[in-house]
Amino acid sequence: MKLIIGSHVSFNKDTQMVGSIKEAVSYGSNTFMFYTGAPQNTNRSDIKIDLIKEADNLMKENNIDKNNIVVHAPYIINLANSEKSYDFSINFLKQEISRCEKLGINKIVLHPGSHVGLGEEAGLDNIVFALKEILKTKTNVKILLETMAGKGSELGKTIDELKYIIDNVNSDNLGVCLDTCHLNDSGIDLTNFDSYLKDFDKKIGINKIGCIHINDSLNPISSHKDRHANFGFGNIGFNTLIDIVYNPIFENVPKILETPYVTKDANSKERIYAPYKYEIEMIKGKEFDKDMIEKIRNN
Repeated sequence: MKLIIGSHVSFNKDTQMVGSIKEAVSYGSNTFMFYTGAPQNTNRSDIKIDLIKEADNLMKENNIDKNNIVVHAPYIINLANSEKSYDFSINFLKQEISRCEKLGINKIVLHPGSHVGLGEEAGLDNIVFALKEILKTKTNVKILLETMAGKGSELGKTIDELKYIIDNVNSDNLGVCLDTCHLNDSGIDLTNFDSYLKDFDKKIGINKIGCIHINDSLNPISSHKDRHANFGFGNIGFNTLIDIVYNPIFENVPKILETPYVTKDANSKERIYAPYKYEIEMIKGKEFDKDMIEKIRNN
């Protein structure tokens, strides 16, 4: 089975995707995900056209298919609440899609949004209205709605909520990004993942899944907390995650790690060591290394 595996990587104003690709390659990846600017603010540098060709050549040299590269929309976009920065969220997502088009990226992952007191029904309708408005403009960029943990007033935490959005927007440019940590925290038993997929296929369609975030969870099932753990070091567990990664249904779907950086020591809060090279090696070898975090610290 072909494995499309990568992680979140950086994107800075000077090297842009060239730097992103070099970082991904250093981890042993053949795909990657990035934000086109800081996820918490609106600061965005201009896309440097001259770097795009260099990036394309670099991807070809390293057997990276550009169709598998993913952009993540910033967290500050909230399409579910029409009373707080709604027009800003719509326009900012339009801008992010435009940046994807310039870069030649055709997938952008989006947190559907939080209704923040308006109620689930109103929140879902706000998301539908916003996405219809955004997708009025023709684009080859597909918006992938991320499965959410259900923290606070988050929407997109169930198949039915995602189905409501997808059915009512009714666009080929809308799909889904599964997140294993979020699924666990929302109440999905990933040891019985086939049952979830059967329900998903019946209501939405497996063909709508365009990306998978393969994260473990620091919290037990149904916690609604959304706290990621390193691959195999959380409550989901290595074998369950490996079964998802190697499910033949997802052979052509990019799998992205968003796991935590490793700290200097067990008592430190300063996250400084990227775990992705080591996690990808474990995933490729299909063998859990319980000493991985200590090895990273001591390297």
